[in-house]
Amino acid sequence: MSSKGIAFVTGAAQGIGRGIALRLAEDGFDVAVNDIPGNSAKLDTVVAEIKQKGRESSAHLADVSEDENVKSMIEEVVKKHGGLDVMVANAGVPGPYRAQLTEVSVEQWDQVMNVNARGCFLCYKYAGLQMIKQGRGGRIIGASSIAGKKGFPLQGPYSASKFAIRGLTQAAASELGAHGITVNAYSPGAVETAMLTGATTNPQHAAALINKFKEMSPLKLVGTPEDIANLVSFLASKESQFITGQSISINGGLFFD
Repeated sequence: MSSKGIAFVTGAAQGIGRGIALRLAEDGFDVAVNDIPGNSAKLDTVVAEIKQKGRESSAHLADVSEDENVKSMIEEVVKKHGGLDVMVANAGVPGPYRAQLTEVSVEQWDQVMNVNARGCFLCYKYAGLQMIKQGRGGRIIGASSIAGKKGFPLQGPYSASKFAIRGLTQAAASELGAHGITVNAYSPGAVETAMLTGATTNPQHAAALINKFKEMSPLKLVGTPEDIANLVSFLASKESQFITGQSISINGGLFFD
C-alpha cells in the first residue's frame, strides 16, 4: 500500500499526540513518533497501533528542547522513512499548577518555555530545512492553545509559551511559503487528557473539572484527542494548501476569535 508521505509527531505517547499520530496513519501517512524516555513503553504501543493500520512507524526518544536531539531525530526519520512531509510539533508541558506569576521560579519559567516554545522552534527549523532540501513542499503544524489566544490567570508561563508559538507560526509561514510549505497551529480549549486532569489525583476532582469546562462551553462539551486530530488531519492534507500562518481555535466555544 503506497504512502501519502511521511509524518513525524512529537509528544505522541499519549493524549492529543497519540490521537494525531493514529489519525495520520489512518489517512495513509507513515508516522514516526517521539516522546521522552520515561514514556518509551507507551510510545512503543503507539508504534504497534500504527503498524496495525498498515503503515510504517518508528519511535524516537528525546527531549525536544535540546537542539542536537531534534536535529538528530529529523535525520533519523528521514534515513528510516525516506523523507519528511508533515511535522507536528505537539510536545508540551503544562507548567506550574495554579501558580501566581509572583511565585513562579525562573527554573519553572525556563522549563515551560524550553519545552513548549524552544521545542516548537527547533521542530519548525529542522523540519523546514529538510522540506526545503526535498523541494516538494510540506506541512508544519504546531500546538498552541486557548491560553495562546487569551492570557489566563495562574497560567502565566504556559500562556506566554503558547502565545510564542502563534508568533513563530506566523513568521515561519511568511518565510517558508515560497517553498510550498504551509505552517499552521491548532489552539485547543479543554480536552479530556492526562494534561487537563493530571494536576489532581482525586477522581472526583477530575470529574468536577471536566464538568466545569462542559458548563462553560455553549456546546456543553469538552474536546477529545480525536477532535484535535480531525483538524490536524485537514491541515496535513493537500486540501489545506491555501491556509498558512493561522492558529486555529478548536475549543467548543470557550473563546471566540
